[in-house]
Formats: sequence, structure tokens, C-alpha cells
Amino acid sequence: MNFAKTNRAAACVALLSATLMAAEPTAPPPFPEPDKLPARAELPAALTTFSGQPVRTREDWVKVRAPELRALVQHYEYGFLPPPAKVVAKLEREDKTALRGAATLREITLTLAQPEGATIRLLLVVPNQRTKPAPVFLGLNFRGNHLLLADPLIRPPDGWKPRKNETLEQVRGAEADEWALDQAVARGYAVATFYNGDVVPDERSAAEEVLRKLRPPERAERGPADCATIAAWAWCLHRAVDYLVTDPDLDARRIALVGHSRNGKTALLAAALDERVALVVPSQAGCGGTAPCRLPPDIAAPPDGKPVVETVKRINTSFPHWFCGNFKAFNDATDRLPFDQHSLIALCAPRPVLVSCATNDRWANPPGQFEMLQAADPAYRLVAGDGLGAAAMPAPGQLLASRLGYFIRPGGHAMTRADWKAWLDYADQWLPPR
Repeated sequence: MNFAKTNRAAACVALLSATLMAAEPTAPPPFPEPDKLPARAELPAALTTFSGQPVRTREDWVKVRAPELRALVQHYEYGFLPPPAKVVAKLEREDKTALRGAATLREITLTLAQPEGATIRLLLVVPNQRTKPAPVFLGLNFRGNHLLLADPLIRPPDGWKPRKNETLEQVRGAEADEWALDQAVARGYAVATFYNGDVVPDERSAAEEVLRKLRPPERAERGPADCATIAAWAWCLHRAVDYLVTDPDLDARRIALVGHSRNGKTALLAAALDERVALVVPSQAGCGGTAPCRLPPDIAAPPDGKPVVETVKRINTSFPHWFCGNFKAFNDATDRLPFDQHSLIALCAPRPVLVSCATNDRWANPPGQFEMLQAADPAYRLVAGDGLGAAAMPAPGQLLASRLGYFIRPGGHAMTRADWKAWLDYADQWLPPR
């Protein structure tokens, strides 16, 4: 199929998903119940198996430890992703003069075989000035594609409702600086994005309604290790990748995932479970993402009772639909987790991971995120030969561009143009044109 030569206004192509690591076991393996796991305050080593055996070779990692970790993090934290599903892609609109002629903008509807009637509204912006297929950043957005550009034709999500005292036209382009599409295009990168609530809404009761449709067909009710919202969003990113690898304008070997906050948690999980992703940038992903679940007592439970960083109990209480039922059992027993978030980072090896933070975003625990990179480093050095390029956090504004990278800038919890500059600098190093 040469999609570029079809009539794009009516293009419709059925895409069969690749066999992904995420599709390994869809039924829970015979792991112990959470309360039967041994307690240990120290981080479980990424290079020690669940049974306590050391991992000494790359082959041991690939054949034994990595599959085990993929099962563990899904079973006890995120829930198991559904099997890959057939995707049908239809081009709805194309504008070859977007961003003052610098890019071609496409709106593409991806219809999923399951859950029935589910669609992803993909916004794709591709630089016009290039001689080869472009690398592409793919990520979820929070409120709809229409916030990324002041383009009156970009379709808002189905059922989109304005917040108080705002109109649809007022919010168009409101997040242009957060996504910096012009900046990415000027550097030769395409950007693809869709609203995280397209398939699974970020609201407890509405999410549960969809998640029930994604449970294994042999079960009448959702189980404690079944897919939760972050896992479902990661699965949706995989379905978008199914499309991106077929587009001749994009380099299928240079797909980067990016996401901020809960979307950063999602991007990291999606990358860990899909080797088609060449690089991932989880931004301020915090608890349940790039920050540790285990916390020193004075941080997890300070004398005044007000933690300065987000805890497992707090995130499960505030957002109970994000993580699977098993994860709630660790609210007051994080020392029983047989892994921590460094294990999820290690699952991306040998692919580059840039953890991005902000100095004032203490809730996301920037020092703890650096510690997770340090703990993932042994696995990276075994698999890739290198890993984290520094023993201490870099100064604010200074990019640590090693294979396990780190960036922290002044400011708070947000995506900014300064972030995108650092992310693009990092991608320039690790995703050079082929």
C-alpha cells in the first residue's frame, strides 16, 4: 500500500497490529496476593529476578527478567493491557499550508475494533521542508486537539464542553506554547497527538464503563489485575503507533513518545511495552510514573501529616481509576511492591529515556525521579553498555543527554517551550536522521 498516492480525502486503510510485548500474558500469572509479598524497604534490584536469581547477561535480561517485569508491573500496578486490536484509519482533512506553510496538518480518525465504536481523533503535523521521512513525537493531550493551534477547523473531541466562562473559539490555540508545534516542525520533527479521553475518559465512573468492555471476555466482572485507565491509554498509544508506522511521511524507526504528568506516566508505560518506540520523554510523571513508590518515612508521613510529594495512597485515593485494583493494596505497604518505578524505566533498555522535571514541582519528586534513573542504570549498562551519565542531578536548565537522561528547569508543573527545546536537543542526539 502506498498511502501517499491514495486519494487522501477518502483514504481508508485497515491496519493489523504488530505482535507486541504487551500482548504476552493477558491472564494474571501465578503471583502471590499483595499481602503475601515480603516487605523490604530497599529497592528491589532490577537485575534480580522475582525468585532472587541474579541476572548476569543480556540474554538473561531479554529472555527471563524483562518478561517477568512486564508481567509484574501490569499485575500489581497498571493492569494487563488488552491484546492488540484491528485499526481502521480514515483521513478526514488535510491542510498543506499549516504553520504559515511550514507543515502539512492532517486530522485522521482511527476506528478501533474494540471497544465497539471507539475512535481516536489523531492530529498529525508533518514538516514540509524535508528530503526523508520525518521522526515523530507522539503524545496524549488533556483537553483536545483544538487547543494546540488557533485553527478554526480542528475538530474538538466528541461531547467537548467548555469550562466556566469560556467558549470554544476562546480556547482554540490556548495550549500552543505547551506543545510548541512550530518549534518541533522547524527542527524537522513531526508531532502526532490525540485527546486522552477519546476512548477512556479521565473520570472514575465513565472510565469504569469503558474498562469493563476491555476486560478479558471469559470474566463477567473486572478483576484486580485487569486493565486500568493508564494502561488503557498506553494501549491507545500503541494503536496510534500501528498507524504511524504505515505513513510514508514518517520514519517508523524514529517514533518518540512524550507525555506530561499522568500522560507522562502513560508514555513511559507504553514505551516499556512496545519496542517500536525508539525514545520516550516522560515529563513530570511523578508517583506511578518516574518517581519512587517507596519513600523515606519523614517524606511519606511527616509529623504535620502533609506529605510534600505525592504518595501511592494519595494518588490511589484521588484517582482510583488510574491504577489496577491490586495497586490499592500497597497504599500503606509500598515496601511489599516487588519492583519500583526504576523497573519500568529499565524495561525501555536500550532505548533512550529522558526524565523531565521542574524545580517548583516538588509534588512530582524531582530528586526521587533522578534516583529512579540511578537504580535503572545497572540494567541499562548490562543491556546497552551505558546509561546515566552523571552521579548527581544537573543544574536547572542544563540537559543531561546521556542514554538515561535528565532535565530540570526552573518553574512549575507544566509543559513549556523551554521543555520542548531540551526534548528536541535530546532527540537530535539519539534519533539522528537515517
